Amino acid sequence: MVTSAISSSMSDRLLTVSLRSAPWGETMARVMAAALAAVDPAQATAVSLRREGDWVIAGERRYDLRAFDRVWLVGAGKAGAAMAQAAAAILGDRLSGGIVVVKDDGVPLPAIPGVTVVQAAHPTPDERSVAAGRQIAALLAQAGARDLVVALISGGGSALLNLPVPGVTLADLQRLTAELLACGAPIGAINTLRKHLDQLKGGGLARLTAPATLIALILSDVVGSPLDVIASGPTVADPTTFADALALLDHYELRDRCPPAIHAYLTAGVRGEQPETLKPGDPLLATVQNVGIGSNAQAARAALAAAQVAGLNAMLLTTYLEGEAREVGRVLAGIAREIVTSDQPLPRPACIIAGGETTVTLRGTGLGGRNQELALSAALALEGLTDAAVIALATDGGDGPTDAAGAVATGATVARARALGLDPLDHLRRNDAYPFFAALDDLLRPGPTGTNVNDLVFVVVG
Repeated sequence: MVTSAISSSMSDRLLTVSLRSAPWGETMARVMAAALAAVDPAQATAVSLRREGDWVIAGERRYDLRAFDRVWLVGAGKAGAAMAQAAAAILGDRLSGGIVVVKDDGVPLPAIPGVTVVQAAHPTPDERSVAAGRQIAALLAQAGARDLVVALISGGGSALLNLPVPGVTLADLQRLTAELLACGAPIGAINTLRKHLDQLKGGGLARLTAPATLIALILSDVVGSPLDVIASGPTVADPTTFADALALLDHYELRDRCPPAIHAYLTAGVRGEQPETLKPGDPLLATVQNVGIGSNAQAARAALAAAQVAGLNAMLLTTYLEGEAREVGRVLAGIAREIVTSDQPLPRPACIIAGGETTVTLRGTGLGGRNQELALSAALALEGLTDAAVIALATDGGDGPTDAAGAVATGATVARARALGLDPLDHLRRNDAYPFFAALDDLLRPGPTGTNVNDLVFVVVG
């Protein structure tokens, strides 16, 4: 039986103090649970990869298993465990073996016959990330023209699976990753650099798989779901170049702060002295199929349907929500105030849904994540509003380096905090949203969900 972290009890785990006290609180917990269930990675895998006797169907293509001597399973990402369980069950007795690397989040690893599941760190890679990269590269080196490789790719794969280019060390990558996260760089920029510094990214895994046939099932955690950005596109042609990567160091003023080995490698790449990433039109792509199996938009549409069934006037605003978290929080709180004062853009009871991924530029040394910071900023702008809230949720259950997925902000949040002696402005200045919402018991703590499709934010007015 394929298991998943997304269960019927999820709505109960999402209830916070503010949600329990609001008349629409339990409804919103069920709406969030419905969104997560819609992107259950095991179910998404089973829908996208099917077996009919000697045939495997992936998306729109059919593969005759009798044409292959061996079938291998590899993967990387936060949803890798559930995806691997489903894929292994589908492939059954034809599975020859495999390796999947997932985030070390304290959840027990599943036992999958023939498949080794290992853990590594996220969002900054560690030694286990490199060990996993070497293991998967060694397995793929065995694959020949009569082999089939099924790759399971999901968000987080960039950090979890690493094979640094020659001359660049893990310590170099760790330092660059920390600098990029601190300056608020979006994931597309971060992954452009990663793709040019790692042998498995930017189509590198596809190169190592050739001449075997490759099917990649990809669960998106990137706004707009560009396949070349998700997990740094290990199975996808890369349109970016060494010049693009080097330009990003200048854009974020990192040229002097990045490790010298990284700057030297990128510069050599611009001069044509290092191999570029896999490019569109490369002949080896003829044996590669990439299949998108789930996205933020899918989760957002499920939330919309659940809110409407519950009797809320609901609207999906966007699945392209980006920008600085504290700025986005103020904007969304402004929408809540508009609904309270004018019943626009929706009459009450209203639920506006937005999906995407914001960023945080670190200004302090506090503890939090982008969703918690968004909620804290929204709380300041919501102050005094009755029966209004902004709820920010990371679909993987982990927001920043914390055990929370986000937080709930209402018009009463600031007053409640000040009654406890908390200064919300000070917490926002220090990027310290986690202890702020922990004191109010308004952190969303569903635990690791086993999926990962960006963030969802809800503007609710009862």
